[in-house]
Amino acid sequence: MIAIFYLSLQILKLYSYVVIANVVISWLVAFNILNTSNRFVYSILDFTYRITEPFLRIIRRFLPSLGAFDISPIILLLLIWFVEMCMKLYIAPLIF
Repeated sequence: MIAIFYLSLQILKLYSYVVIANVVISWLVAFNILNTSNRFVYSILDFTYRITEPFLRIIRRFLPSLGAFDISPIILLLLIWFVEMCMKLYIAPLIF
């Protein structure tokens, strides 16, 4: 049970890194620092997009349109942080 608890915490942490990488890479593509015609850049951007987009789409449905600003990754990172804290505060004492 302890191993599953730590594995789930690490998966949440890894997912938050993927969200951050998706944001940074999309900014670099938007400012023409990275070019999506490069196959490696495109494959990384496509991978991070496919992993993060289902959750970001759900969050975007509830947020108002802010024009060019997309705060859904920030909301997703806050939700991941909240789930991690709840797991550490409420589930960890039951396991240990």
